[in-house]
Amino acid sequence: MHKTPFTLKGLVLALVLLTVSAGSLFANPLKVDVNIADYVKVQGVAGNLNSVGSDTLNNMMTFWAEGFRKKYPNVNIQIEGKGSSTAPPALIEGTSQLGPMSRKMKSKEVEKFEAKYGFKPTTIGVALDSLAVFINKDNPIDALSLQEVDAIFSKTHKGGLPDAAVWGDVGLKGEWANKPISLYGRNSASGTYGYFKGKALFKGDYKDSVKEQPGSASVVLGVTEDKAGIGYSGIGYKTSGVKAISLSKEKGGTAYEPNYANVMNGKYPLGRMLYINVVKEPNKPLPTLVKEFLKYALSKEGQEIVIKDGYLPLTAEIVKQQLALLD
Repeated sequence: MHKTPFTLKGLVLALVLLTVSAGSLFANPLKVDVNIADYVKVQGVAGNLNSVGSDTLNNMMTFWAEGFRKKYPNVNIQIEGKGSSTAPPALIEGTSQLGPMSRKMKSKEVEKFEAKYGFKPTTIGVALDSLAVFINKDNPIDALSLQEVDAIFSKTHKGGLPDAAVWGDVGLKGEWANKPISLYGRNSASGTYGYFKGKALFKGDYKDSVKEQPGSASVVLGVTEDKAGIGYSGIGYKTSGVKAISLSKEKGGTAYEPNYANVMNGKYPLGRMLYINVVKEPNKPLPTLVKEFLKYALSKEGQEIVIKDGYLPLTAEIVKQQLALLD
């Protein structure tokens, strides 16, 4: 029987398990939940492992692969991160065993998977992300509403506000008032592109003027080098050249920082789970190599890597639920 993966809706219930303070993600260092176990090495792990999918998870997958290979030198791992939409075809074609995605599979992707295998993919939550809206470090704005973000990025304006073409349209004064807003985003292969479109653009359409980038690092670099720039990517790509602004769900509402506590309690509007999808026959164990890699990602060491890469770790309760999906 297919097991439903843990989603952000259940994160509020996990708040009691938090072992970090409710302060800023960037002011207070995160720590892994003390109840998450160390990884225990097993015998007989060797072979080739391929991962195809999310750019958001690319660095994290690479760090996990490096740590895993230190424990198992006879394992060879290839990581390719060109976008979440590349994960389902690779799993279906058998060219990868791991399909990292920054969004859930779409129904059409699940249908194609099921047509090939006769069962649904197993989806494992491996980390949390606060999808960030980045502006140049010199931009004085501290917060925007989702409706204002929609007015900036979308040509359909389903958020209900008129078009925002210059920074004065979202409240900046003086030298900033007439600066044209310069837009940076991802391409349509990206799960982040789709997630942002659904949540921040209210399922509307992007403006044609968005400069589509092949990866998250390119988005952040563009905003770093463009004083009037604004872009979006996973929080793990934050650098000193940009600011991750606070967001409110409604114009005039309270804006919340993209930190751990605000993702966990649902106040930050663009919090999300990051996933790895695998091919697992019902009532049969995963191949040992795949299972051990996922166990490593969900271990204390694996979740320390999540923090190292700038993302948000899971709680012990979420880890327990994800590990149950592996059996």
